[in-house]
Amino acid sequence: MSNIDNIDKFVEKVNARKKDNKFDLSADEDLSIAIMNLVSIEEHFFFTAKKTGKDKYFDLLKEVREMRKELLKKIIPNYEGEVWCISKHLLAASMRLMEVGTKLLGRGKNKEAKEMFEKAYNLYSLFWGINLGEIKLDDVSKLEKSKLTKKDDKNGIFAKLGALVKKAIDCCIE
Repeated sequence: MSNIDNIDKFVEKVNARKKDNKFDLSADEDLSIAIMNLVSIEEHFFFTAKKTGKDKYFDLLKEVREMRKELLKKIIPNYEGEVWCISKHLLAASMRLMEVGTKLLGRGKNKEAKEMFEKAYNLYSLFWGINLGEIKLDDVSKLEKSKLTKKDDKNGIFAKLGALVKKAIDCCIE
């Protein structure tokens, strides 16, 4: 049985860590949203530099990047292989999908917006699943293909991760 199959066990671990004042997922969630925005700011400085031809925006990009790296270390103090980059890109993609969903909502395309929000949440949940150690990357290759298909959404990896993150956040320190 995979770690992800037992959400209650995960919540017990969260509660034990909270008692030791070592864990506050709600604060880490806020920090992850800030990091998402810093990645977006990096992108905007890049495009502004290229569109205006002003290199000063690259200097600002560098400063923001250093801040983002420092803050990401607070959420991901230990990592192996490319988990650092995977994590950064999961947050960035989640943020972009949220923005696309918000724009779709503004256009009255609620169904498409909901699909984008679902994808954003799936990526965000995957970020936490990896960085809280609930997904052992060795287990990923053992996943059945059917668990990753749309028709099996309710039992697939993203559904389980989403439930895990929702339950953990519900029980965290305010």
